[in-house]
Amino acid sequence: MKKLILKPPSYDDLLRILSAWRVWIGGAVLGAAVASALYLIVPPAYRAQATVLVDQHVEQVIPQEQTDLRKFNYLQRETDKLLVIAWNDQTLSRVTAQTGLPVSKLRDGRLILNQPGDGGWHFLADAADPASAARLASAWASAFVDEVQSKPAGISTFLQVNFAQQKDLPVMRTVSMGFYVFCGALLGITLLALSLLFFDWKNA
Repeated sequence: MKKLILKPPSYDDLLRILSAWRVWIGGAVLGAAVASALYLIVPPAYRAQATVLVDQHVEQVIPQEQTDLRKFNYLQRETDKLLVIAWNDQTLSRVTAQTGLPVSKLRDGRLILNQPGDGGWHFLADAADPASAARLASAWASAFVDEVQSKPAGISTFLQVNFAQQKDLPVMRTVSMGFYVFCGALLGITLLALSLLFFDWKNA
């Protein structure tokens, strides 16, 4: 049985690790291979993105001579209202009607809203297969647009929302294979290096 060395590594031990190029290469290759196999066996979920263009028409609400701070505060306030609409029961119930997924599951992390503000809103949805991810992202974006266009209380009449991306949505994995390989290679190098530092292989 290999003997665990409890004392801190000496200068010679560290020098030996730094000069052991086979450890770095072997650890990187082994770790990358394991990570690639893991990616193929248990792949991450798919993620689809639908985009909605939100135009607050701030120039029609606040005169040109007003300060940028007032415009910023207005945009922030209106954006907060839209965020509430994106996640409220009415909007998610529309998604449920189109997809069959209950509201509780829609709030479990599979829906992600990216870059909300004045401009493109990206509605992201995760699912086990690309078709389901695309259908879910499109349904959520469509529900948001329908809810906003119904002009609920508190929403500016100047606000306009339009689809920028609703069909043939881009779908990709939530985590790329390259990231898996990179992390696997880094972990392989670290584990092999630590094994040389903390185990006395000569006296094993």
